[in-house]
Amino acid sequence: MFGIWGHKQAAELSYYGLHAQQHRGQEGSGVVVSDGDELKLHKGLGLVNDVFKQADFNELNGKAAIAHIRYSKQGDKNKAVDSVEPLLFHTQKNSIAIAHSGNIMNGNQLREGLEDGGSILQTSADSELLAHLIKRCKQDTEASIIEALQQLVGAYTFLILEKDKMFVAADPHGIRPLSIGRIGDAYVVAAETSAFDIVGATFEREVLPGELIVISDEGLQSIRFAMREQRRLCGMEYVYLSRPDSDLNRVNVHASRKRMGKELAKEAPVEADVVTGVPDSSISAAIGYAEESGLPYEMGIIKNRYIGRTFIQPSQELREQGVKMKLSPVRGIVEGKRVVMIDDSIVRGTTSKRIVRLLKEAGAKEVHVRIASPAIKNPCYYGIDMSTKEELIAANYSSEEISELIGADSIAYLSAEGMKNAIVREKSIHQGICNACMTGEYPVRVDFDKGNPS
Repeated sequence: MFGIWGHKQAAELSYYGLHAQQHRGQEGSGVVVSDGDELKLHKGLGLVNDVFKQADFNELNGKAAIAHIRYSKQGDKNKAVDSVEPLLFHTQKNSIAIAHSGNIMNGNQLREGLEDGGSILQTSADSELLAHLIKRCKQDTEASIIEALQQLVGAYTFLILEKDKMFVAADPHGIRPLSIGRIGDAYVVAAETSAFDIVGATFEREVLPGELIVISDEGLQSIRFAMREQRRLCGMEYVYLSRPDSDLNRVNVHASRKRMGKELAKEAPVEADVVTGVPDSSISAAIGYAEESGLPYEMGIIKNRYIGRTFIQPSQELREQGVKMKLSPVRGIVEGKRVVMIDDSIVRGTTSKRIVRLLKEAGAKEVHVRIASPAIKNPCYYGIDMSTKEELIAANYSSEEISELIGADSIAYLSAEGMKNAIVREKSIHQGICNACMTGEYPVRVDFDKGNPS
């Protein structure tokens, strides 16, 4: 997500902000702009460049905007452009636009309640759910948003835009990342700080867990809508999702990945000739592993830069096809060598199996797979596309079995403690990660029969 308030080129900067975060989703994008009198929408299916090359920025004039990239999860049947966010709602009194990241775990229960009360929801988006809850509260917008947010259980960040205000919110555990920056007198909001660098903004601070921020021409106001819990920022942001030049909770992603690689080398050494990383998110960990182990790091795998991320493809068939097109081994580097192949994670095993085969076909004598994160054995309920145990290879097979399934000579994972040591830089309520997909220790649960948190 990306938002900006108080800049005459709000739409154009939103385009650049989304472009810097294209790795977070590839299915669609959109922007809603406020000129102080009305909200104007432009969105479409496809990559940011494809969607915005059709945009008329003269028409999208205004000083404030919120923008979003679509990342749908497997099983989400609504692929129409109507589901691309931000969603724009018009009522007799005002208009409101909403963009969201994460997952509302009690969404089905809330939907049932809204429908029983007469609401007719048009999409599966949690943003539409929030819009209906806000409207039902029948107070001023600020109080209605607070009351609506207090009904939600799960992981979420929201950007909400009216013609004269912008609202920014994060769940009580801060599971999804969101930061505030400045360009002169203008405020900027983004999921990753790498977007600030692209638009020339400076980082101010993180949006705190359980915080609602109100931005207007009068400045920035902070409101606590829920008791702040221990921070549980998604560990997969550091492992895979975020760009290496982003800082999350004041911890640089590249530096944390490099430390994961070092920890992995201490925990799982192996006799080998060369270390290589799977481009791109594993490169930092591979460099760390090589430095700690004393083995040379080499670029043994080349990435086709024109192929998108395979993990966030919405189907297994597309993921497998993407892997075939995306990566190629460097025969001159791996032939006759004992190779340590560093990958950031292994979810379904599709990518690892294909890469091991490619390396051996290129003449690698041995391929030892080292994963720079703990084994993923549990579903994610917070917005990452890992919704069932059946699809998680480590939940169904032992390490020895996985090694055989993917054709590796050995496999080993970073421990949960090693991952924590690499990421968390201080013991406080402000720092901490969610690694429930690895440990099964969920920071927030829900009774899906009753919709209650636990």
